[in-house]
Amino acid sequence: MSKIEKFEDLSAWQEARKLVVLIYKICKKESIKHEYDLISQIKRSAISIMANIAEGFGRYSLKESKQFYTNARGSVTETQSHLYVFKDIHIITQDEFDEIYKQAILVHKLVNGLISNTIRQQDTKTHESNNTKT
Repeated sequence: MSKIEKFEDLSAWQEARKLVVLIYKICKKESIKHEYDLISQIKRSAISIMANIAEGFGRYSLKESKQFYTNARGSVTETQSHLYVFKDIHIITQDEFDEIYKQAILVHKLVNGLISNTIRQQDTKTHESNNTKT
């Protein structure tokens, strides 16, 4: 396992980037082009995933990092919700929905991993701090 030195090294960010590409590709479809508001919403929520992961990585405190990772997780579920609208009004196929949704699930799991890891680091730091005080 290689050392993570920058946000681009995070698999959560890499997979979120793939999700954004899938979203942008689907939004270029002729059947969707007239759905300006929905396109704008889903693009923003997908981009927000990447941005929050990157910002969380760049924060100095674990508490702040966790908050941004939590925001990223919220943006994943928002993106998933928008996908249902795309599917329900028949502007994407079930196969297109499944492909993008599967990627979103992967991103969600990876972001959960970032959150869990950050919580573990917080707990370790708190434990170490408590041990030095005694």
